[in-house]
Amino acid sequence: MSFYSYKNANPSCVPGNVAGNVLDGLNEKICVQVKRVYDSCLQQEQLTNVDVTISSYAQVVTNCDCSTETVPPTSAPVAPITFESCRSSTMDVDISNLSVERLADRPCFARVRGTVEIPIDILFTDSRCQEYIGKGVVTVNKDVLLAIPDESIVPFRLEGMASAVCVAGSYRGENTFRLTVCVTIVLKVLAKVEILIPSYGFCPIPPCEEFADAVCDEFFSLPLFPPSTLCDEDSFNGQISGSNGNVNGCSSCRRANNM
Repeated sequence: MSFYSYKNANPSCVPGNVAGNVLDGLNEKICVQVKRVYDSCLQQEQLTNVDVTISSYAQVVTNCDCSTETVPPTSAPVAPITFESCRSSTMDVDISNLSVERLADRPCFARVRGTVEIPIDILFTDSRCQEYIGKGVVTVNKDVLLAIPDESIVPFRLEGMASAVCVAGSYRGENTFRLTVCVTIVLKVLAKVEILIPSYGFCPIPPCEEFADAVCDEFFSLPLFPPSTLCDEDSFNGQISGSNGNVNGCSSCRRANNM
């Protein structure tokens, strides 16, 4: 089962919302090492006419079970090349040419400049209808304001995460594609710190629930008889409509209650 399976025998240990007093069950203070986010910002934009040159490519092969895999190309793509689609291959991105310039007129803030490099996978076909996938990078220049902590022994660092998807594209030659890309970029000011937090104790890990062995469990978990509260007439007070006394489609329930 999982934390959230209906078969979990100890729902009080399940992560999620707290019913009642949130302080019930706190039994210790623990020190955890985490990455603290001091500040972050998000930007979304559409980039048009972005030229991306693929650094490598692989051939896409369809197996007998209709699954696909990439293999080293047996031959080079034959022109003409047709663009199919592209999207980012990972959420983690590199920031090059990073510059952090503190502002004298705005304490705790800094001008952060850098180039965000988003790895993308470009899917394309050649004249033989053979599919290929190429590796490229979309570069986006950023110039933003972020709150920067004071100097300390443990330094802060700038990290980014990004997602990109292409809405249009064409092949320009020389392994280069011209793309229209929608990008979402999140920049974060982080530091690895040790924080003292209250704790409910260690998580009891429930065993995994096998999917194939549980085909009837959901059905067996249903109540044996229909709950009578589903057609409680008091909850439909004042909502009777029509000449035949139907109550929001519960006329059959009314008849059953009057038998």
